Amino acid sequence: MDWNHHRFRSLWPLPAPVPAVYRELERIDDYPRWWPQVREVTRLDDTGGVVRFRSLLPYDLTATLREERRDPAAGVLEVAMSGDMEGWARWTVGPHGSGTLARYDQEVHVRKPLLRRLAVPGRPLFRANHRLMMRAGRRGLAAHLEGGRPAV
Repeated sequence: MDWNHHRFRSLWPLPAPVPAVYRELERIDDYPRWWPQVREVTRLDDTGGVVRFRSLLPYDLTATLREERRDPAAGVLEVAMSGDMEGWARWTVGPHGSGTLARYDQEVHVRKPLLRRLAVPGRPLFRANHRLMMRAGRRGLAAHLEGGRPAV
């Protein structure tokens, strides 16, 4: 088993129509406004940028994201990631009741040296850290879509 390889999936039921959710998810520059763990986004060009993340654990992760797929008709946004994490991440949005279900899939290899050294004992903490980040992101986006402040 490669202890530095991670696959994540999160499902976000959201109280807004699919086009509104898709619009917010494609505006990565705005993520820090509603997602507390997305600390900074530095745009490189029209299809890429550098993102700095930090959740509960005391370390930052930095990744360069490059757009791989943007398909509003299919509800798909996908990026390639390099830096502290290498791999890909994908949002897929579709109808869910009177709102939207945003599905987040990610497959990455951790490249940050400290996290690689702590891969075996730290794996449960890293996964819990990711779950907390995703939960806060869902709450923040839901509040943002409803016109309120993020509930973290």
